[in-house]
Amino acid sequence: MKKKVAIIFGGRSVEHEVSVITGLQVIENIDKDKYDIIPIYIDKEGKWFTGNSLLDFGNFKNDNLKDLQEVVLTLNTNDHNLYLHPNSIGLFRRKILDKIDIVFPTIHGTNGEDGTIQGLFELMNIPYVGGGVLASSVGMDKILMKEVFKACGLPTVDYCWFYRTKWMENQEKTINYVEEKLKYPLFVKPANLGSSIGISKAKDRESLINAVEIAIRYDRKIIIEKAVENPREINCAVMGYNDDVIVSLCEEPLGWEEILTFEDKYIKSNTKGTGKEGSRRIIPADIEEDIREKIEELAKESFMAIDCSGNSRIDFLLDENGKIFINEINTLPGSIAFYLWEKKGYPFNKLIDKMINIAIKVHEDKNENMYIYEADLFKKVHLGGTKASSVKGI
Repeated sequence: MKKKVAIIFGGRSVEHEVSVITGLQVIENIDKDKYDIIPIYIDKEGKWFTGNSLLDFGNFKNDNLKDLQEVVLTLNTNDHNLYLHPNSIGLFRRKILDKIDIVFPTIHGTNGEDGTIQGLFELMNIPYVGGGVLASSVGMDKILMKEVFKACGLPTVDYCWFYRTKWMENQEKTINYVEEKLKYPLFVKPANLGSSIGISKAKDRESLINAVEIAIRYDRKIIIEKAVENPREINCAVMGYNDDVIVSLCEEPLGWEEILTFEDKYIKSNTKGTGKEGSRRIIPADIEEDIREKIEELAKESFMAIDCSGNSRIDFLLDENGKIFINEINTLPGSIAFYLWEKKGYPFNKLIDKMINIAIKVHEDKNENMYIYEADLFKKVHLGGTKASSVKGI
């Protein structure tokens, strides 16, 4: 019997459109002989919908999503039904549209890649693809991520950070704090965002102020990083669970200056490169064997450091002296980083299949845990402020 996979995309995030593209790529390439698809689209207001028009990218381009039905999931453990929204049928009625076996979230950024939606799936006790609540939230927050990497002895660039409120309260003091910690040039980033949105380079105090003013529009936490001069970006994906992990080929994105922009990542990067002029990425990256081995090892270590599962892409910076820095981990990479796995024996459909199998394994492992502990505690405890005596025995 075919499993029913709910592919969830869109979301309340500045990366909404990227998520739609990733979701539809998964829908297009999933093995239809193994899986039935339940498309679920979350619009920019946070409403959930399903419908056959979601299966065709042309309908998004032409704003032709005509047959959508608003839907909800419940928080009840082991209730894996997809319900028609009560607004459509009345508050006290429920209509089951379908039953979900596995969830495949493809929501990038806030509310999707940060552990938020993963928490919903945990409460439902349903298998889902990708990192769990902890891995997703740590991987999303660049500050926490770097703190974890640093604690594990993994190489990151020097950085500092502050809250948006500190900037609003005393801009001069915050600038002085940054300049005491780091030397220009610097990169200014929202702590919880992806796709290079809100990121700027600061070469002096004036440009630092401008960069922070952009970043605080997107997040309450701002991270400032020491820039690596004339770096090469090398990316490598990791797939697996626990310590049973494998690495993809390495890639080197091309044609970017200082910052790999949103346009570089999602518009220009459709071309895979072989070193020719106009190519957007080289796969495999043209790096020495010892550098490649070191990057692969660091990729595995960073993946396991945040207790990740599924398929993640780790981005590195390589300086002119061959020193390697972990830039960030993407627990839900755009297009599920399929292009890094094709020549490793995982074409798109098999990559999806592998990710689903990992999700099932993670779920089965979790359900080996005990979640109920029988204790006669209520009979032994009395609450203070009631007719009974005060609390005793705790």
